[in-house]
Amino acid sequence: MLKTLIAVIALAFCACASAQAPIKMLVGFPPGGSADTTARALADKLKDSLGGPVIVENRAGAGGRIAAEALKASVPDGNTLLLAPIGTTIIQPATVQKLSYDPWKDFVHISQVCTFRFAFAVGPGTPAKSMPDYLAWVKANPQKAVFGSPGAGTLPHFFGLMVGKAAGVELLHVAYKGGAPKVNDMVGGHMPAGMDTPLEYAELHRSGKLKIIAISGDGRAAAFPDVPNFKEVGVEVDGTGWFGVHAPAGTPKATVDRYAAAIMQAMQLPDLKERLFKLGLDATGTPPEEFVRIMQADKARWEPVIKASGFRMD
Repeated sequence: MLKTLIAVIALAFCACASAQAPIKMLVGFPPGGSADTTARALADKLKDSLGGPVIVENRAGAGGRIAAEALKASVPDGNTLLLAPIGTTIIQPATVQKLSYDPWKDFVHISQVCTFRFAFAVGPGTPAKSMPDYLAWVKANPQKAVFGSPGAGTLPHFFGLMVGKAAGVELLHVAYKGGAPKVNDMVGGHMPAGMDTPLEYAELHRSGKLKIIAISGDGRAAAFPDVPNFKEVGVEVDGTGWFGVHAPAGTPKATVDRYAAAIMQAMQLPDLKERLFKLGLDATGTPPEEFVRIMQADKARWEPVIKASGFRMD
């Protein structure tokens, strides 16, 4: 009888331990960047509502594809998630010829987490203090008309090219492995300009080490009231992006719905909303069905832009 009781308790303990297994949230970019910061802020809130730790794991490289491939290869048991920007699921499929994953077949889309604008910033590598100054400078110095992005095939890459085309200058794109190394080169004066999310430049902009000279979206961003949008400085372009959470295909619907509810609840927390707001990110949180609709609309919007650019990757 005692042995039976011990066995029952042991089984219950194992089941409990399994239920409390850490959830791994993959991020396809290095620590310190916008994806990483967003993932860690979200993971910190989810640990309470999901009843266990959520551990962020950086799988940087290939514009987020390494992390996406890792998600595809994961067991669909709810223990592995991916927080990714729009580029991983919408842009990469339109740019990479032999993409090893299909976001519509290999993933389940749980929730949009937040939206963001794009910011064009300059550093000590250019004397420009405004977008008109910058455009005049690169027209006078075409060999210096380069800008960095967090990776080839990312949305900042294409948006930067769109800015150059709209402004009448040919901007040469330089791809980095994430936002942090790009910012380091900008601060060091090695890269004159960069396109990325506002988060990458927020603190450096406020400290004066870098300067955001234009930002996407209608009106001015509340977090950066001193920065004009592109249309204000005569560059007729616009675009926004987002971060979302995905799981491997085959993840049970009950698990997906539970995680979506937890994310939606987290994104309404005042302290989290404020934390993201200061970084230029607007908290959202959506049901899975709404997230899918957003993704479909962005697919229809960005695929023609990418096709017109002629950009393709092997």
